[in-house]
Amino acid sequence: MKPKSKVLIIAGSDSSGGAGIQADIKTITALGSYAMSAITAITSQNTMGVKSIVSINPREILNQIVFTCKDIRPDAIKIGMLHSSKVIKSVINGLKKVKISKVVLDPVMITKGGARLIDNKAIDILKNNLIKKVSLITPNIPEAEILTKTKIKNTEDMINAANILLRYGARNVLVKGGHLNKKIVQDVLVSKKEIKIFKNKKISTKNTHGTGCTLSSAIATYFSCGKTLKKSCELGIKYVNNAIGSNLKYGKGCGPINHLSSVIIKKKFR
Repeated sequence: MKPKSKVLIIAGSDSSGGAGIQADIKTITALGSYAMSAITAITSQNTMGVKSIVSINPREILNQIVFTCKDIRPDAIKIGMLHSSKVIKSVINGLKKVKISKVVLDPVMITKGGARLIDNKAIDILKNNLIKKVSLITPNIPEAEILTKTKIKNTEDMINAANILLRYGARNVLVKGGHLNKKIVQDVLVSKKEIKIFKNKKISTKNTHGTGCTLSSAIATYFSCGKTLKKSCELGIKYVNNAIGSNLKYGKGCGPINHLSSVIIKKKFR
C-alpha cells in the first residue's frame, strides 16, 4: 500500500520500544502513513523505569527538523519529549522555519514509573510560548495539573484545566482522563467553541506504557490525512483502546501496548 500522508515526529527515543520515537513510528506506520523523525534525546529505559537520559544538541534538533522538511514536506508534525528550555526554543525556531499548520503537542513530563523528564524552566517556556504554536495539546491529568497548577479530581476539573490552557493561548486541548480511578474513562476535548467528551470503558491492565505517545501520533496521523481534529481524536482514542486491549505482557513492569492491533495480514503472508 502507498502511504496516505507524511508525519514528522519531534521526540525522544525509548530504548525499550514502548514509547517515544519508537512508539510514534510504529503508530504512524500501522495507520498507513510515512513517519520521519527529529530525535530530541536518547533514553536508556525498560518497563521498570528510566536509567539515563542523554540530550541531543539543540542545534542538531533544529537541523533535523529543517533539513528533513526541506526535502520531504510533512502534512503534520507530532511533538513529544522536550526536556529542556534550550530544546523547546530550538523546536519553536524549527516550527517558524518549516511553517506546517497541523501540529500536535504531547507535553511529556513524567514517565509511567514516575521519572521526571522536564525541568520547571522548560515547563514555563512550553506553557507560555510553545502551546500557542500548535493545533492541539494532549496532556494527561498529572501533566494538566503541572501546567495549570490545579488539582483534577473529576471531569469538571478537567474542563477547567483545559480552559486555563486556552487562556494561555492553546487552540484546542485534549485532557486525557485515564488517571482518574473510574470504570469509564472520559477524555475531554475543549476549544473556545465546543466541549466534546469521549467515553470508553476502562481496560484493567498494567501494560499501558506509551499510550500518550501513541495517542498523539495517531491523532496527528488522522489529522494529516484530512480528518477534522475532533474526528482525529475520536479515531486516535479508538486505536489506542484496541492497542491496550491486546494486553501484551512484555517485561516485568508497566509493559507496552500493541501497535499492530490495527494491522490485518493477508492470508497468503501468514
